[in-house]
Amino acid sequence: MKDAQPRTVYLKDYRQPDYLVDSTRLRFELEPNATLVESQLKVRRNPAAGEGLPPLQLDGVDLELLSVAIDGVPLGEDDYTCHAEGLSIPVHRAEFTLEIRNRIDPEGNTSLEGLYLSNGMYCTQCEAEGFRKITYYPDRPDVMSKFTTTIVAPGDYPILLSNGNEIERGKIDGDRHFVTWEDPFAKPAYLFALVAGQLEKVEDRFTTMSGREVILEIYTEPKNIHKCDHAMRSLKAAMRWDEEVYGREYDLDIFMIVAVDHFNMGAMENKGLNIFNSACVLASPETATDAAFQRIESIVAHEYFHNWSGNRVTCRDWFQLSLKEGFTVFRDAEFSADMNSRAVKRIEDVSMLRTSQFAEDAGPMSHPVRPDSYMEISNFYTLTIYEKGAEVVRMIHTLLGAQAFRRGSDLYFERHDGCAVTCEDFIAAMEDANEVDLKQFRRWYSQAGTPVLEISDDYDADSNRYTLTVRQSCPPSPGQAEKLPFHIPLKMGLLGADGSALALDADGKGETVLEVTEPEQTFTFEGVPEQPLPSLLRGFSAPVKVRYDYSPAQLQLLMRADSDAFNRWDAGQRLAFRALAQLQADFRSGTAMELPPELVDAYRSVLQQDDLDPALVAEMLTLPSAQTLAEEADTIDAEAIIASRKYAEQALAEALYEHLEQAYRRLDHDKPYRPVAADIAQRRLKNVALAYLCVTEREDALALADSQFATATNMTDSAAALAALVNRADEQRAEAALQNFYERWKEDDQVVELWLSLQSSSPKRGTLEAVRALMAHPAFELTNPNRVRSVIGAFANRNFTQFHQPDGSGFRFLAEQVIALDKLNPQIAARLVTPITRWKKYCQGPREQMFAALQSVMASGQLSADLYEVVSKSLKKD
Repeated sequence: MKDAQPRTVYLKDYRQPDYLVDSTRLRFELEPNATLVESQLKVRRNPAAGEGLPPLQLDGVDLELLSVAIDGVPLGEDDYTCHAEGLSIPVHRAEFTLEIRNRIDPEGNTSLEGLYLSNGMYCTQCEAEGFRKITYYPDRPDVMSKFTTTIVAPGDYPILLSNGNEIERGKIDGDRHFVTWEDPFAKPAYLFALVAGQLEKVEDRFTTMSGREVILEIYTEPKNIHKCDHAMRSLKAAMRWDEEVYGREYDLDIFMIVAVDHFNMGAMENKGLNIFNSACVLASPETATDAAFQRIESIVAHEYFHNWSGNRVTCRDWFQLSLKEGFTVFRDAEFSADMNSRAVKRIEDVSMLRTSQFAEDAGPMSHPVRPDSYMEISNFYTLTIYEKGAEVVRMIHTLLGAQAFRRGSDLYFERHDGCAVTCEDFIAAMEDANEVDLKQFRRWYSQAGTPVLEISDDYDADSNRYTLTVRQSCPPSPGQAEKLPFHIPLKMGLLGADGSALALDADGKGETVLEVTEPEQTFTFEGVPEQPLPSLLRGFSAPVKVRYDYSPAQLQLLMRADSDAFNRWDAGQRLAFRALAQLQADFRSGTAMELPPELVDAYRSVLQQDDLDPALVAEMLTLPSAQTLAEEADTIDAEAIIASRKYAEQALAEALYEHLEQAYRRLDHDKPYRPVAADIAQRRLKNVALAYLCVTEREDALALADSQFATATNMTDSAAALAALVNRADEQRAEAALQNFYERWKEDDQVVELWLSLQSSSPKRGTLEAVRALMAHPAFELTNPNRVRSVIGAFANRNFTQFHQPDGSGFRFLAEQVIALDKLNPQIAARLVTPITRWKKYCQGPREQMFAALQSVMASGQLSADLYEVVSKSLKKD
């Protein structure tokens, strides 16, 4: 456990490493509780770091040091200083070979950082600072070295993997054997990987655009070997897409993926050897939902794309984390959009951004895309770094256009291949390749918070002149009371009274990108023949909030006629927000709630539009979640949110019952399962219709769910029917379905996690008592991050109704679990505590209860650096 009050690291204090490591040779003698690690480092003074020979500072945590030698000469204990966070060695020459022997305990490593055991399999997770739990090393991303790794293990660990290409293997001492791997590309230690275990593999080949053949291998436990085909197809599709869209070709002879059950993250892009959470790579139609298939496709692509945007060009320091993550999230989002429905992918990404990242921007852990400081870097693997960082890259793409963006990315990769660089280097490549000035745009990297655009308009019928006035502002955030104007691309169009597109200029262009750079700007359009309706922020062209006073009739017109699919959906969301806000006001005042007829009419109209993508229809029919309503509220009144949304859902289901039933029966056809966009869209709409029908709790609706659950040939339909029964059916009916599901799938880890999360996130069955019972179930393990997320995480993040019980018991429960988890896995504990860190935004009562829960965490004893940073910042009242 780290100190209770860790030091703060500041971007302004960055300095070049004193020493560089040209080559790193590692040897592992694997044993569960006493793995021997031998390292041989070719070290030299960094000429860019200054004069003299300062001591060599190496990072190291939870290591047993056995010996140190320089150029073959052993050092005595008086020749170096070993402390809790590393090793300091006096240096007497500019170049030398350092040899270190140390011992580690993989089996006892519950933090899942460094080298640890997962279900008897050795694996590593070194990003961000996990390598220091393996051996003493300058564990920072700007120290790049060529690694050669030898792994020695007993014969019952037949598969031994590391980065690069295999160069040697053989037998040692009876049943022991070894494999040596060589990575020809210099990399920082965070990209090191090792895997050893009893694994089987699926193998394929990929021919690159230059004609090289690359071996592709996916490793997993033998029981899951039949679940790798989709990941392999996704990998090959990503490799081809990266060649076609970015001109990036894979550079090694082999690319490997390994699935492990215990993993803090989704996956890790280690050079040539990606390690994945099993949930993010294993899929079959019987056991994985459409959402899981799409998630796997996206994550496989994301980690592969890192080979260039993260590995070949990496970040200089961890403040630049979004340099690789934001860019790569943008790349994988575009890949997923090309593979599936572009409009629906955009809607899904923006929904998550608005609900969760905007909340992060407004919370105690708010930080810029490139933070100024941190206590524990693991806390900055955030939605701001990833998702908002991707939106920053998307804005550059929008401002420059696809061809110019490609010129910039080509220059970036060419200029910085093999280097550790900064966000400024990325922007500079875009500028230099296209002769543009993005100086003001850089503020997106340094200023936190979500900008707000207040937009008003005026139409002069005599001159046919239309003007838009845009005022931008950004609320204060921790450490940033005042914000300078951002450079914001505002994509927009104009609609006529009949919904047709109006020309914006003499060339007849129907869409443009306004560059908002001032606190207040006016944009004028000439020759507009009638009072137009503005379609603003098309495609969500910037991560901002737009305030424009649309009438219900205008929103209905946008829903029906806007050529931009995202804005059609967004208009429906705005209409729903308006209705739900009124219902909340009625609830608080004791007035009888009544759903506005225009919302019912709008939803009915959507159901009747046969020309729309069914996946888009499904999104347009889905009310804003309780979490989204909470984010939009100035003060969160959880009770009013729950009551208003429950009423609206019920009223819509009753009013549209016949239309929903027709849609369900039209789409309820039996055909072989294919995880392709068209089929996914039909299943999505069918199951949204089923969920609405079951809201009424009518017997005929529940019978449809029973029938679908009994006859489903794929997990998408099975899980949707089970969810409908769990959320709406009586206890006996729901329990029977749950028991049936568990007995059928109890040997499949991913399906069991789905089974757990369906219950813990259910507003009807996911009570605190039920969640505690799930934690006592044999399927639950507190040391398994996936199980923790499926039960505790699903309850706190997705079960708004039960988590926000008036007595505050949900908040106290979360605090208890966070305290327990911090002793096992600090990263998971720090991420899990988030729901109660936003206490300031709640109304009195919940606000005090959340604050008290946070105080109990702080008072529980010595906290990890991860958890201490989040809780201490969250408890500040100013």
